[in-house]
Amino acid sequence: MAKTKQVKNNNQEFDKYVRWFWILFSAGILFVILIFSLASWGAFGELPDHTQLENPETHLATEIISSDGVTLGKFYFNDNRTPVGYDDLPKQLIDALVATEDARYYEHSGIDARGTLRAIVKLGSGGGASTISQQLAKQLFHGEGSTNMFERILQKVKEWIIAIRLERQYTKEEILAQYFNIYDFGNFADGIRSASRIYFGKEPKNLDLKESAMLVGMFKNSSLYNPLPDRNPVGVRNRRNVVLAQMKKYGYITEKVKDSLQKTELDLHYSPESHREGLATYFREYLRGFMKDWIKNNPKPDGTYYNLNSDGLKVYTTIDSRMQQYAEAAVQEHMPRLQAEFFHQNTPDRNPTAPFLELDKSEIDDLMNRSMKQSERWRHMKYDLGKSDKEIKETFYKPIQMRVFSWKGEIDTIMKPIDSMRYSKSFLHTGLMSMDPQTGQVKAWVGGINYRYFQYDHVKTGKRQVGSTFKPFVYATAIDQLHLSPCDTLPRSQITIEAGKFGNPEPWSPKNNGGEYGGYMTLKDALANSVNTVTARVMDKVGPKPVVDLVKKLGVESEVLPVPSIALGTADLSVYEMVGAYSAFANKGVYTKPVMVTSITDKNNTVLYQVKPETRDVLSDETAYVTVKLMEGVTQSGSGVRLRTSGAETYRADYREIVTGYPYKFTNPIAGKTGTTQNQSDGWFMGMVPNLVTGVWVGAEDRSVHFATVTYGQGAAMALPIWALYMKSCYADKDLNISQEDFDVPKDLTIRVDCSDDTDTNTNSNTSKPEEIPDDLNF
Repeated sequence: MAKTKQVKNNNQEFDKYVRWFWILFSAGILFVILIFSLASWGAFGELPDHTQLENPETHLATEIISSDGVTLGKFYFNDNRTPVGYDDLPKQLIDALVATEDARYYEHSGIDARGTLRAIVKLGSGGGASTISQQLAKQLFHGEGSTNMFERILQKVKEWIIAIRLERQYTKEEILAQYFNIYDFGNFADGIRSASRIYFGKEPKNLDLKESAMLVGMFKNSSLYNPLPDRNPVGVRNRRNVVLAQMKKYGYITEKVKDSLQKTELDLHYSPESHREGLATYFREYLRGFMKDWIKNNPKPDGTYYNLNSDGLKVYTTIDSRMQQYAEAAVQEHMPRLQAEFFHQNTPDRNPTAPFLELDKSEIDDLMNRSMKQSERWRHMKYDLGKSDKEIKETFYKPIQMRVFSWKGEIDTIMKPIDSMRYSKSFLHTGLMSMDPQTGQVKAWVGGINYRYFQYDHVKTGKRQVGSTFKPFVYATAIDQLHLSPCDTLPRSQITIEAGKFGNPEPWSPKNNGGEYGGYMTLKDALANSVNTVTARVMDKVGPKPVVDLVKKLGVESEVLPVPSIALGTADLSVYEMVGAYSAFANKGVYTKPVMVTSITDKNNTVLYQVKPETRDVLSDETAYVTVKLMEGVTQSGSGVRLRTSGAETYRADYREIVTGYPYKFTNPIAGKTGTTQNQSDGWFMGMVPNLVTGVWVGAEDRSVHFATVTYGQGAAMALPIWALYMKSCYADKDLNISQEDFDVPKDLTIRVDCSDDTDTNTNSNTSKPEEIPDDLNF
């Protein structure tokens, strides 16, 4: 009896434990349900709603896209991110991620129950249980976990809820794309696209298997697993091999493939996407100003303004990445040789005031003091640090460690800032712009020799005397007003335009280079050989005001004084203005304003801006064509003839003579004009073919820095070679379709342009020629 009672008591005790187990188990379930419910209702912090899930807030860089679909660069502050779609991700990249981070990704709906149970049972020692969806939720909406256990649990709960909602909102493929796009791979490689471009110099779709494995391996911790040589390449390689092993484990690759790839190096092609590096740096900086103005004048519908650095705008430009590369390569090929010759001619024993000419010591001191006060160093110390002028000036004379530019690469040195300024002033700079005259689309823009060291843009911001490249405007005015022919002749003798005529303040008597003044010349020969006296005679016939009126209609906004001396190019104009103006000659007299941006879209590809070309008729097609034929003489027999011939020039570098040829040997029609200003401070070449107009300027920052003679200081030696090298590359690329044809002849051409039947008019004879322009044709 006692035994039966004992058994009954034991059963009751057991039943009590069972009841308590189920009570506690049920309470636990209810507690979990309550926690999840409270979390989903926002009791522990706001969760993203449907709208936020559909449009998660991420910082996206503004992307600059070339006309041929290449990314030229980006505008960003901290996040260099441009998203890509799932279809742009290679299969091996997806496989590597799933194998490494979430092997059952396609089987669950946001939470991996098996992985979670394993993590609970093993207290995390068997690996984490976060799915790709959970990791995306963490990246998008609540960041890193707390150190407090209770807060960590709540964050994990919210992470699970968001992951489930993401799975309902998006397809599996869309979640994978978002995960790749959101991750920070370090070194300003935000998202898979930036990472692919920065670490391997390619788009994501072109990543191979081992590159994909390396990038997926970085998901573990991109700060720790940084592949740069001075960081942790060994750790990254080991981590990549773990990813390859995971891919083998889950059947994505074979043992043989795994073993062979694990033996390879990382093979990085590191290409940092810096604001100061890459393609078209000067153009991109111009574009920054353009975009800031556009944003200011184009608010969003809600009245707020776009953020250039984080709203994911896409700016579609007219720049052709291939032509831009050819232009930059031409500068990189010619300018080091020209600079080496300049250094040779300006050693201290040859020029004690190097690199300046025609300046005495006091003038040089004044120039350097002005430059000192205009420097970024002065601005920073005065306005950011509050230093006195005396304190600041003293720092310019104390040696410090610095890096300076050279054509052979950066130089680490110790130098006084004042000496580094003088050194930097010794460099010759350049500006190049290339444009389709029919559409106005700018195809190439090189604003200088190296944006990292010289930020001043010599295409649109910089303005310099244009020299003889202004003469075609004078001749075009005369052709338009007086119906002159390239075959008409004028005396080469000196002419004086007296004071008072055309508002001239004093008598003006231009001289010819070489001092030749005898005989008569055709207008074509006179322009080809830049004969100043003939140009002055043409100016005397038309007057400066009609010439100024013409250049204004041709898009020149800079001030051009209506005085006779502008005929020889005394006006300061930009490469941008000159190319735009010349393009009207190639475009049958129609001026088309240069276009740099065709459209702007937001991150959803909604078009926000579409260009509206601005055009106007300025000259008749006959006048434009005759002017073009005049300028063809420059490359046929004049100052630009080296484009047609093969010759050699000797440059000196490191006290060695370097013979370089100019084997351009162009045979197609080319209209152009060289320009050289007083004392060889500026060298120009403007060159045109029917569908491309390109202008090049070369000179130093200060006009007192120049070649001593015209041997190397003329436009034909300074600027023309860049044009020729650039065009050689453009012609070699048949996909560009750069014209080698004749310029179109107007239907009703009444002015004679073929002077080949004339006898030699470039003569010293004083006999008037049959085509001589009568003196009574003054306008």
